[in-house]
Amino acid sequence: MKIDRENRFYTIVFTFIITFAFVIVLSLINNATEPTVKKNQELLKVKAILNAMDISYLSDDEALDKFRNDVQKVENDKYEIYKTTSGGEEIYALIFSGSGLWGTITGVLAVDSSLSTIKGIDFISQSETPGLGGRIEENWFKDQFRDEKVADGMVSVSVTKTDGSKEDGKVDAVTGATLTSKSVEKIVNDSLVRLREVLGVK
Repeated sequence: MKIDRENRFYTIVFTFIITFAFVIVLSLINNATEPTVKKNQELLKVKAILNAMDISYLSDDEALDKFRNDVQKVENDKYEIYKTTSGGEEIYALIFSGSGLWGTITGVLAVDSSLSTIKGIDFISQSETPGLGGRIEENWFKDQFRDEKVADGMVSVSVTKTDGSKEDGKVDAVTGATLTSKSVEKIVNDSLVRLREVLGVK
């Protein structure tokens, strides 16, 4: 029996079969790679926490070991918070999530126990414009927050050049990415509010 490949019914059935086959294949691939994807996502978060807390590591395995041995999760129903001790000082790290220009910015903010100094910041995921807002992930931007004093309970991201002082609570914005930079400012200050609530700091 000759199949009429010009028949509309044949086209619909053929398209359905091909689509169904692709869905099955993609589903199998997704199931096969899901554990690896989750493992990589968890490793990315672990590294971001260590980076924000200024805990160095040389490999993925060392990062996981240091996280397991040196970092503890703080019991809290509202926020995901971790703590460590460095030089006799307690450091707390909050996993944050807030709106950027194009999507959600997720990362880690680490502070001292008095919330007077930011110990570091790192980003887990963001979808800002590459070469502009995406530059918040560059070390020069993140390093500005390291050991920056919190002034009047907040930190500001300045669109005008700062003098680089660590005492005024001001860091430089990314040139050409004012909205993303201001989004980071809001996320950081919202995170400080949450940490004050958890740690009972006024």
